Amino acid sequence: MKQFYCLLTLLLLCISHTATATGICWYDGSGPVKLYVPEKASMVVKVASQMFSDDMLAVTGRKSITVPEKNATIVLTQLDRASAAQRRQLSAKGIDIKKLESLTDGFSIITDNKKIYVTGTNGRGTAYGLLELSRQAGVSPWVWWGDVVPQPQNRLAIPHGYATMQGASVEYRGIFLNDEDWSLRPWSYRNYDKSDFGNIGARTYKRIFELLLRLRANAIWPGMHTGTKAFFRTEGAKAIADSCGIVIGTSHCEPLLRNNVDEWNHKERGAFNYITNKDAVQKYWIERLKEVKDSEGGNMFTIGMRGIHDGSMEGVRTMDEKHNALQQVINDQQALIGKYIGKTEQQMQVFVPYKEVLEIYERGLKVPEYATLMWCDDNYGYITRLSNADEQKRKGGGGVYYHLSYWGRPHDYLWLTTTQPGLIYNEMRQAYNHNVRKLWIVNVHDPKVAGYDLELFLDMAWNIDCVNGSTIGSHYNNWLCRQFGNEAGNAVFNGMKEFYRLCGQRRPEFMGWSQVELDKKLYQRGLSPVIDTEFSLTEFGNELDRYLYRYNTVCNAVAEAEKLIRPELKDAYFAAIKYPVFAAAAQARKTLEAQRARSFAKGSTNKDMFTGNPSLYAACAKSQQAYQEIRSLTNYYNKTMSAGKWDGIMHMRPRDLPVYAAPSLPTLLTDTEIDEWLAKGKKTNSVRPLSHNDIIAVNACRYTSASPGTETIDMLGHSMKAVSLQKEGSLTYEFSTETEGDATLYTALIPTQPNDGGDLRYAVSIDGGDETVISLKEPFRSERWKKNVLRGQSLRTTPIHISKGRHTLTIRALDQHIVVDQWMIDFKPGRKFYLIPTE
Repeated sequence: MKQFYCLLTLLLLCISHTATATGICWYDGSGPVKLYVPEKASMVVKVASQMFSDDMLAVTGRKSITVPEKNATIVLTQLDRASAAQRRQLSAKGIDIKKLESLTDGFSIITDNKKIYVTGTNGRGTAYGLLELSRQAGVSPWVWWGDVVPQPQNRLAIPHGYATMQGASVEYRGIFLNDEDWSLRPWSYRNYDKSDFGNIGARTYKRIFELLLRLRANAIWPGMHTGTKAFFRTEGAKAIADSCGIVIGTSHCEPLLRNNVDEWNHKERGAFNYITNKDAVQKYWIERLKEVKDSEGGNMFTIGMRGIHDGSMEGVRTMDEKHNALQQVINDQQALIGKYIGKTEQQMQVFVPYKEVLEIYERGLKVPEYATLMWCDDNYGYITRLSNADEQKRKGGGGVYYHLSYWGRPHDYLWLTTTQPGLIYNEMRQAYNHNVRKLWIVNVHDPKVAGYDLELFLDMAWNIDCVNGSTIGSHYNNWLCRQFGNEAGNAVFNGMKEFYRLCGQRRPEFMGWSQVELDKKLYQRGLSPVIDTEFSLTEFGNELDRYLYRYNTVCNAVAEAEKLIRPELKDAYFAAIKYPVFAAAAQARKTLEAQRARSFAKGSTNKDMFTGNPSLYAACAKSQQAYQEIRSLTNYYNKTMSAGKWDGIMHMRPRDLPVYAAPSLPTLLTDTEIDEWLAKGKKTNSVRPLSHNDIIAVNACRYTSASPGTETIDMLGHSMKAVSLQKEGSLTYEFSTETEGDATLYTALIPTQPNDGGDLRYAVSIDGGDETVISLKEPFRSERWKKNVLRGQSLRTTPIHISKGRHTLTIRALDQHIVVDQWMIDFKPGRKFYLIPTE
């Protein structure tokens, strides 16, 4: 049934919202939409009603009005505050009350006797149901954050007999505002919430909560970086969260809703040490528990303890000491929650076994059965651990903390949001299949920039069946159509799929081929951290040019599709599509053209020596121009787009890392010289045809046969169609070669993690011969793991000998979570390249 509702929702994304003459008309062009809101409804229903009224103003030119039930076209009912008589009336109209009440934050929409009845299980469900009508009227969830101006309508109707019943697949669904220093926070205090200087203000949080409501989310971990004022010290923020039905939680290092970075005062409270300063720490926690008791929006209590800045717990050294201390903390926290909040087992509690806390947990730490075990990815989108068979039976269930942005090693990605949709699907579907269905939180540095990836994550949390491996592309295409109209959405879709491929091959933030910890060491030695990439200027028809050419085709597709959208959507299109594509393309061009220039200049030390090498000057010109383009695009985003509404939210150099800096070139050109050499440089390099004489390169989805349970996942991997295998499942490929001799077999897999605690092995064999077993399991932050997550692939080599003629290759999964992307047989020894040339 959920799959049916998902397909219906996807259909509604792309259809024209100009209603037909049939059905129940809820706006006829002559008067405002009439809405009945129960007096006893929760505050979140009243907030949603105001949002709906604003939506109707945007769509119809008139705000909706609230009227008595008998005069209303749209009738709201909140079941948990409805009378027995109201429930009987709804049941008589055909609503399965028992089924509806079994849903999490559920709602029903039906038509009956010229009225539309929106019934929610609770306040949130009722709000979601009403905002579903906004969606059907053509209002995108990104109407404010994305400036997606809805198409005006002169009539709105819903078919006779229309009925939908929806509820959440995951109980708590939300975001963690993190690493907000270069986007959300400066935009808030400089531009939107100026009354709260230096902070993310309550007005900003209200806009975030409204977005969460539109995306059917219900939880947030507020910003907590050094310099960001604690959420509970932000006047009015918690009250607004309560009014929007948003549950407040905190990250793994912030127990019992306290922001230690901003709220623990060493001078007043002493050390944050439970061993030596237990009374002060407990008093600190009790203060917050008293403050949040009976919050209408709800509370999420993280239990356990770490150091203030996410370091190890203070006052303990050995593993036994850490285990005993953490056990005492958890036990004492249960007593505090029971005393100051209420029945302990009924409170939403979260334990995050992260870093060394996982080791302590696995030593036998006793976490209350009703607490949720929250697992993490490796910060790059690959989940490291999920609930085992016993943990899946826990009353508190499981959760996932997932990243769409990250500050840390080996390299940040805090500029654009480019995680492949297929990866989000693969990892979160696995989590759900492991009964991790209590809590999903996703890390975003800015909800605006997170865009489609954020919506996909929350769509899956709302309805896990809304996508499968083969429909991810369709889901994205429908999103583009809803945002920018059918014509433009369909026109730009293939280009944007290619954009996700290019970013999967190398994120824009990773184009410098550097690592943040190495950068620091090089700076200290007075050396530049800029190094050449692994893109080859000679192999496979010049793969550096091939990569840039593909970016250029994406930019052309984006520019062409822009001509098809309504003028009032130009800003929305620039922010969500044009800026990330053009900026990422310029980042690649800046980096790779600088590499080309340095290759031409090797051995030369004087500018005059370059006179006979026009290609060098053309490369320098292209690299410098690309850097200027990023600056210009960013300036337009902040200063011109949407009349300056988003000034300060886009930063082209978060953390001022070297990858974002002006290019390192053999010579710098003036603006005039750049223009001259750009004109000349068009003929200095071009993409050459691929030669396949000495290689066989194949995308994994081109298999000859596959075992049952194999799933091809759209928009994942360098191939954009990576193949997931069940344990003991296999893929077989038939191929022919006219070459005989020693060769290298390259197998490229998605760098997943053995999240069931075991190994991550696969085997390869030629013509049914002996298998070679390969393990993808890597220690966290090992050098190979770093290379894997930066590349988006784990590339392994196997020496083989091949004769002329027909052959078979078999790849067999020996463990769970094996996802195959590409393979290649190469007869040229020691070839230096980056991408397997399957195109």
